[in-house]
Amino acid sequence: MDSTMADHHDTIRVQGARENNLKDVDVELPKRRLTVFTGVSGSGKSSLVFGTIAAESRRLINETYSAFVQGFMPTQPRPDADVLDGLTPAIIVDQERMGANARSTVGTVTDANAMLRILFSRLGEPYIGPAIAFSFNIPTRTASGIMTSATGEKQIVRNQVYHGGMCPNCEGRGTVSDINLAEVFDESLSLSEGAIKVPGYTADGWATRQFSESGFLDPNKPIKKYTKAERQDFLYKEPTKVKLAGINLTYEGLIPKLQKSMLSKDIDSLQPHIRAFVERIATFAPCPECDGTRLNEGARSSRIDGKNIADVCAMQITDLAEWIRGLDAPGAGPLLSQLSAHLDSFVSLGLGYLSLDRPSGTLSGGEAQRIKMLRHLGSALTDVTYVFDEPTVGLHPHDIQRMNELLVRLRDKGNTVLVVEHKPETIAIADHVVDLGPGAGPNGGTVCFEGSVEGLRASDTVTGRHLDDRASVKDAVRSASGVLEVRGASEHNLKDVDVDLPLGVLTVVTGVAGSGKSSLIHGSVAGRDGVVVVDQGAIRGSRRSNPATYTGLLEPIRKAFAKANGVKPALFSANSEGACETCNGAGVIVTELGFMDTVETPCEACGGKRFQATVLELTFGGLNIAEVMDLSVAEAHEFFADGEAKTPAAAGILGRMEDVGLGYVKLGQPLSTLSGGERQRLKLAVQMADDASVYILDEPTSGLHLADVDQLLRLLDRLVDSGKSVIVIEHHQAVMAHADWIIDLGPGAGHDGGEVVFEGTPAELIAAKSTLTGQHLADYVAG
Repeated sequence: MDSTMADHHDTIRVQGARENNLKDVDVELPKRRLTVFTGVSGSGKSSLVFGTIAAESRRLINETYSAFVQGFMPTQPRPDADVLDGLTPAIIVDQERMGANARSTVGTVTDANAMLRILFSRLGEPYIGPAIAFSFNIPTRTASGIMTSATGEKQIVRNQVYHGGMCPNCEGRGTVSDINLAEVFDESLSLSEGAIKVPGYTADGWATRQFSESGFLDPNKPIKKYTKAERQDFLYKEPTKVKLAGINLTYEGLIPKLQKSMLSKDIDSLQPHIRAFVERIATFAPCPECDGTRLNEGARSSRIDGKNIADVCAMQITDLAEWIRGLDAPGAGPLLSQLSAHLDSFVSLGLGYLSLDRPSGTLSGGEAQRIKMLRHLGSALTDVTYVFDEPTVGLHPHDIQRMNELLVRLRDKGNTVLVVEHKPETIAIADHVVDLGPGAGPNGGTVCFEGSVEGLRASDTVTGRHLDDRASVKDAVRSASGVLEVRGASEHNLKDVDVDLPLGVLTVVTGVAGSGKSSLIHGSVAGRDGVVVVDQGAIRGSRRSNPATYTGLLEPIRKAFAKANGVKPALFSANSEGACETCNGAGVIVTELGFMDTVETPCEACGGKRFQATVLELTFGGLNIAEVMDLSVAEAHEFFADGEAKTPAAAGILGRMEDVGLGYVKLGQPLSTLSGGERQRLKLAVQMADDASVYILDEPTSGLHLADVDQLLRLLDRLVDSGKSVIVIEHHQAVMAHADWIIDLGPGAGHDGGEVVFEGTPAELIAAKSTLTGQHLADYVAG
């Protein structure tokens, strides 16, 4: 066959990419190959892969839709690059945690529940209705009255039943909340003395005035002296129209008001102080009517082979797949085979230990990413670009092997696979490697190496030098100063675990994904006095939040500026009086153009600096506030440590940020642009100021380059040497080798795990080789 022009387009070409910190990057990526992007944290990998290649591919696909459809889609500006050529449709599989909606479970996000509902509506005995009758998100409703069709034909209906499976008591949430009234108000005070303890309800505030001036209550009478009727009006009164200060308003009891404004919202989306309040007042228990299954009696009564849909969703997926295979239902053959295939792909992704009723908000970032992969494994599409963001996060070395096989399978189907990754095991399977660097932030953004894995090994780049690094086991381990006792831990899959966690040393808790590590630590250790948990969850904050505001660093800086210039500190906040009036301190003007792209342009009045011109004339140590916010942590630390700008309070916070490896991050960089690992290290920097005695770190190496892991280990050593106890949930062999004590959970995942299979020093674990972790660690140390 003659070669046509079409056969020459086998590379994705990027020229002059300048997104974020990229410095005119040019790369050519082979199509239908596996390309791995490496480099230290902050070197520009995500800017190139997600911010440039995937973003442009998405944008071009969106442009093929009609203007009407585009109006409903999120809009993306064109990435900052000169040439982007040879792109194919991109599917992004990232680590964003799944929305923690109270009604969302593993079954609902993967469509497994939808198939099960159809199965039960066909085969369940007794028959209770269509598939919708098994949905815990839809209530059963009854209607009577006149039904009018589109042609005007009228029909009288009496007690027409519209099916649904929602438990009426807990509204399909599976848990009911009870409210601890002692935390909501102080019985001994009156409304005017500030009896209501809810955030935002100050004694003279508008929220409290609605109660005190409603006419139903005496604002000067202590709550404990209320009559039964007054108490009812205060706490539970139905919505009633009242006139307050000449305005017509709806008065409602305090509890239903809180129910709507705080308790019915997803707890993770609340601001920290409101979340703390909700956690104090709300006690959650499984719903007594449905036993936590979320389903009404009808849905629970219909069974197949003695099991109802709630029993089936509570089974571990490996067991459920077996049960489905054992069903004999000729009429439902195609449905059963599709459901079996769907459940088998869970198992092949190493997620067979989950159950379908597990709330999706409780999945880790790595689990969420693998769940998103489910859709693509059996897909018939080829010649697609798949973009992965550290797919090995949260995976034990044993599971990384399986993830590698899946990436190769996607490539072998004829797809282009782009992976941002730090683990040497995954870099090793690449057909093509792009190494960015050499440093982070402003010191990164250039291509240090492009070529094969062998070429990377031989190159003198940071990644090349560290690719074959192997940590050795410590000669001498520290001895414990005491123990934290855990007795009878039975959370999730734990089997009555008794274990002693040594204090005053570096303890690593490990085991395959789903073995019960998080259940043990978060369920039995977190929440004790003096214990601080530093995880990778998103930091709540708007585009106006940045490392300076989050760590409290802005406070001493503002005060120093105010003192030096004899003005108010509020002038030096872009969210307060000093904000540029044109853009309100955002630095950009956002213009919405209907169905076209929303355009962000730097504010012309302040040039993107966020502050009023008069504020920028005020300096401290020779710099104005905008110039200080543009410094990196390392530069700012030097600036505030000594000389005329010496500010010990600011230098202390900056020192801690530098300690955790965030020296390259700019003080004014929006929090939304930080990666999961950067967010965790920022939280750690904040927590290090507390007087906690035990630190729990959940996979601190995720998102860390091989070269940065050394720095993390030095930080952990410093914490332990200063008298703290550090417990790390981790799979990285370098961290295991560096530990003083290892607790290994297993032997498998789900109900095959949940036991302590080893506790002792790393050297003993390697010598025993009795567990999966032991074998992998021995191979790693041996190199």
